[in-house]
Amino acid sequence: SSRLGLPYREGLVKNRYVGRTFIMPQQYLRELSVRRKLNAMPAVFEGQRVLLVDDSIIRGTTMTQIVNMVRRAGAKEVYLASASPPVRFPNVYGVDMPSTKEFIATNQSVEEIRSSLGADGLLYQTLEDLYEVGSELNPSIKEFDGACFDGKYVTGNINKEYLELLEEGRGTNRRRGKLLLDLGKERMASPFAA
Repeated sequence: SSRLGLPYREGLVKNRYVGRTFIMPQQYLRELSVRRKLNAMPAVFEGQRVLLVDDSIIRGTTMTQIVNMVRRAGAKEVYLASASPPVRFPNVYGVDMPSTKEFIATNQSVEEIRSSLGADGLLYQTLEDLYEVGSELNPSIKEFDGACFDGKYVTGNINKEYLELLEEGRGTNRRRGKLLLDLGKERMASPFAA
């Protein structure tokens, strides 16, 4: 904001006693928790054009709720900026992300995502710029993993079949306590296994 010569103000007050909504198992819990977690201050938003910046937008649950809160607090326009590119692919190296069916960016253009979020504008960081900044910060790193954004897994051994099996273990099956290993055994035992 200082570079643009625009005021920076914190208009959302966070309740630190509400946990991470991203990891909550059901959609209704995520939505309820967002409303409990954040409060929009009308004194900050009334009549303003607002730019909200977030580290990433995964499902869109939190951001949709925030856009609605900010509008109810009086903002006349709400724009969004994501510090990461659109998340379109699963992380297979340890971060337990939701099913790609739950990613807001799956099979949607930036304009469609913007519309789904209810924002007046949406800007994503580009993967190229993200890599460039990483290289500037640490020139000794020669390769970055951007698989969540571009589907190119650095280990080279992640194929479509593995991703499909992983997808079965995410979302509903994960909440039912099924493990990826168990799903693989079920698939192999099935006469209809691909």
